[in-house]
Amino acid sequence: MTDTPARLLNLLSLLQTPREWPGSELAERLAVSPRTIRRDVDRLRDLGYPVEATLGAVGGYRLVAGTAMPPLLLDDEEAVAIAVGLRAGAGHAIEGVEEASVRALAKLEQVLPARLRHRVSTLQNATIPLTRGDGATVAPATLTTLAAAVTGREKLRFGYRAGDGAETKRLVEPYRLVSTGHRWYLVAYDLGRDDWRTFRVDRVSDPLATGARFSPRELPAGDAAQLLARSMSRAQPELELDIAFEAPAGSVAARLPSHLAPEPTGPSSCRLRARSADSVEWLALRLALVDAAFTVHGPPALHAHMADLAGRLTAATRG
Repeated sequence: MTDTPARLLNLLSLLQTPREWPGSELAERLAVSPRTIRRDVDRLRDLGYPVEATLGAVGGYRLVAGTAMPPLLLDDEEAVAIAVGLRAGAGHAIEGVEEASVRALAKLEQVLPARLRHRVSTLQNATIPLTRGDGATVAPATLTTLAAAVTGREKLRFGYRAGDGAETKRLVEPYRLVSTGHRWYLVAYDLGRDDWRTFRVDRVSDPLATGARFSPRELPAGDAAQLLARSMSRAQPELELDIAFEAPAGSVAARLPSHLAPEPTGPSSCRLRARSADSVEWLALRLALVDAAFTVHGPPALHAHMADLAGRLTAATRG
């Protein structure tokens, strides 16, 4: 193999498998001399790949962990597997992982060949994920389009359906994607309204990056998460939760989002006292999924909704 760049890529692909490669075997695989292998290994080291060499009859070369992560070389199957996994993490929020999943997915899908992008979409469309039902499903393609526009500082067009069902067209300067753990939101400067706005991503349709660049504006105050929190508190007042559970705090906390953390009141009981901007409908659903006896002491709106829901569920089982 006389093409040095192609040979280096092939050598790197071999070294990225978790094993040690004798120099003679690498030379045979790439149809070059052991001396050429040594020179190519030095070239990879110069590019930042930490290739370790061991001496002796069973010695050889292997790629080890370095101080920084160098570029990875993936074959078709590996690229498809990673893209599908990232889509799952992005589209069905895994707490603490979802934002990184979207960033990584946007980078990967930008360079995926068309044939692999089709394979990823086909596999995704044929798969039904098992979700907890605590948030609207968001198409990964929508998330990656928004993430790419945020990173590339491109103006974005999309259709938007408001809570009352009204359909509008928006032209925005996207600033950040924010995940609340069960929903995605886009924080952006709305050029039609001449003001900052937050958009639920599951209500966004047909997003299109226009290609027109913009210089990011300064937020009124704080960061994107704080702007979203203020927007949500204006749209819906916070609820003062007071709920007693007949179960250990650890088992209850494992079935609730991290912002709803109960405190133990005994070995087999706990109490949740917290402020929440979530809707009473969503809270009722999450509480029902805890799978433990509980009593709603407040707020009255949640108590009333739970009583109404219980009546409807009971009526549905009659006969």
